[in-house]
Amino acid sequence: MNSMRFSLRKCCRFSSFSTSSSSLPWISPLEVIKANTPKADPPVETSDTCVDTRKRSKFISHGAAISLIKCEKEPQRALEIFNTVSEQKGFNHNNATYATILDKLARNKKFEAVDAVLRQMTYETCKFHEGIFLNLMKRFSNCSLHERVLEMFHKIHPITREKPSLKAISTCLNLLIESNQVDLAQNFLKYSNQHLRLKPNTCIFNILIKHHCKRGTLESAFEVLKEMKKSQMSYPNLITYSTLIDGLCKNGRFREAIELFEEMVSKDQILPDALTYNVLIDGFCRGGKVDRAKKIMEFMKNNGCNPNVFNYTTLMNGFCKEGKLQEAKEVFDEMKNFHLKPDTVGYTTLINCFCRAGGVDEALELLKEMKERGCKADIVTFNVILGGLCREGRIEEALGMLEKLWYDGIYLNKASYRIVLNFLCQKGELEKAIELLRLMLCRGFLPHYATSNELLVRLCKAGMAEDAAIALFGLVEMGFKPESDSWALLVELICRGRKLLFAFELLDELVIKESGTIQVP
Repeated sequence: MNSMRFSLRKCCRFSSFSTSSSSLPWISPLEVIKANTPKADPPVETSDTCVDTRKRSKFISHGAAISLIKCEKEPQRALEIFNTVSEQKGFNHNNATYATILDKLARNKKFEAVDAVLRQMTYETCKFHEGIFLNLMKRFSNCSLHERVLEMFHKIHPITREKPSLKAISTCLNLLIESNQVDLAQNFLKYSNQHLRLKPNTCIFNILIKHHCKRGTLESAFEVLKEMKKSQMSYPNLITYSTLIDGLCKNGRFREAIELFEEMVSKDQILPDALTYNVLIDGFCRGGKVDRAKKIMEFMKNNGCNPNVFNYTTLMNGFCKEGKLQEAKEVFDEMKNFHLKPDTVGYTTLINCFCRAGGVDEALELLKEMKERGCKADIVTFNVILGGLCREGRIEEALGMLEKLWYDGIYLNKASYRIVLNFLCQKGELEKAIELLRLMLCRGFLPHYATSNELLVRLCKAGMAEDAAIALFGLVEMGFKPESDSWALLVELICRGRKLLFAFELLDELVIKESGTIQVP
């Protein structure tokens, strides 16, 4: 088949495909046509230049084309590569090259271009596989384009010339269920039953059980379980039971969760893994039964299933939530004694527990240990420590951490600065609050709306009119809209100090920035 190129006109409408002449070019959907552009005369070819051209030209294979497209960051350039290789004599795109360019376009949300490429695929003679469409379904789902998920499913048969497999059906159904698109999922199931003569396998039944558990309709979930047990081809597996046990725990039905667990092991001879045990441990911890959760972990160890980092972290988090710091630390130490490497979540969990109990020094030691063991602290870790320092009144250390981490290449978020600023406002540390506000605005962070107004009011009541005015100027520059009470208090204070020119300048600035949003008394 002759190669065809893709085209995207300036109005973003794609030209229709013509089958009457294979010589008509199909240019890239991302390439803007530059019509009637005069071209310079080509240089006169000599024998030497012809030899150089032949030396430079090299056939690009399918594998090389795929590598080039994957390595190219710009979707425009990737599509140009896709088009260019198709111009080679004897080269025809195949399933792999189409899959690569479609993934590149979908990742960059060039969905109109995706549609154009899909239309061209209907004219190709090569064999396509449904994996292309499963990937596109996931891309569209990630962008909350749920109707497009179904659209990709329905394109499988026309383009691959084969009925969608059970894997395709389960993938589509699962994406809709995960996105809480109940109506679309139900209509899709009806379609599958009527037109595809769907015979659900274990995977599809598990998706339905997950759907009912998420909605809290556990009786319907157990009806699905009964149907599974009747079928010879879709018997319940470990995922089935783990999903149901999780649903029972989340609804506070712990006795039934344990009974179902025992039924799984004794009747169906299905051995639980660390994930299934974690469902129980987490469920009992969330239900305030952390001592039962610890017994479950002991049972787990006695029955030959070694706990992993997630099991220990879940149990540790349960003790922390109940304020049982010593028990949490024992779990943490046991994890390390079994040569398991705590992750960032595990460290942060224990650091938070120490900070809440007033043990900031121990928390800082854990932070140091994290660095020594090569475990990278994240923003949540630092925010927890900042909150702990503030609660213990160690404000200078908190401010020092905000200043130092920036220069160490650790960039915190606005919540980090807000934690400290809120504390300064509450404690009336106005001069330090002004300094921190200046640092925040300089780094592009805007304080919380209520905190900003509170700071302005406190500055006015403290007679710091000039500081309040400067702070307001900076806040407005970042898009802040002050409350009318804050504005009125500030203007009154400025006028009382006979600084009317300053008040008028401030008023002009506010009107320019946000006309009509501030009521001037």
